Amino acid sequence: MEINKIKQDAQSIMEDLLQAKPLGGKHVLVIGTSTSEIAGKHIGSAGSGNFAGALYEVFADFSGKFGFSLAFQCCEHLNRALVVERETAERYGWPEVSVVPVPKAGGAMASFAFNRMSDPVIVEEIKADAGIDIGDTFIGMHLKSVVVPVRPRMKQIGEAHVTMAVTRPKLIGGARAVYERTPLEESCR
Repeated sequence: MEINKIKQDAQSIMEDLLQAKPLGGKHVLVIGTSTSEIAGKHIGSAGSGNFAGALYEVFADFSGKFGFSLAFQCCEHLNRALVVERETAERYGWPEVSVVPVPKAGGAMASFAFNRMSDPVIVEEIKADAGIDIGDTFIGMHLKSVVVPVRPRMKQIGEAHVTMAVTRPKLIGGARAVYERTPLEESCR
């Protein structure tokens, strides 16, 4: 798999995600990635720092442009904990846990992110506003309710299946509930 193709595909899925839900300074994007699956191998069997680096570059670039925070999900060996910047963990009140992700326990993507972020910490759980799952890593446990799927133009990066989601507030109420603000009618004043 060519690194430039991975970057192009990642840029395409980021554009699709941001079209579905604009993300900014108050948002968190969770990313789960199997670089093994990108290479066409079984998840957790052939991690690639090169693939992780290419993806990280794209995600960090978009984060820098739009101001949203990134959270990189570790693999199941670290109970799908997440790598985030310390400032992000502190802003949201997410308690830090003690572990250092490495390619064989955390995954290539989480390990790469941990080594590239300016002040990374590991947290056990979050509730993100949107997510990208590359290689069926199952990020759903880290998304806010209610999850809405986003259909990207690029269905794969390399050999890895790509799914994405955004979240929206719950719609509560019944038949009389109103979900969008409108000017009050004269009779209601």
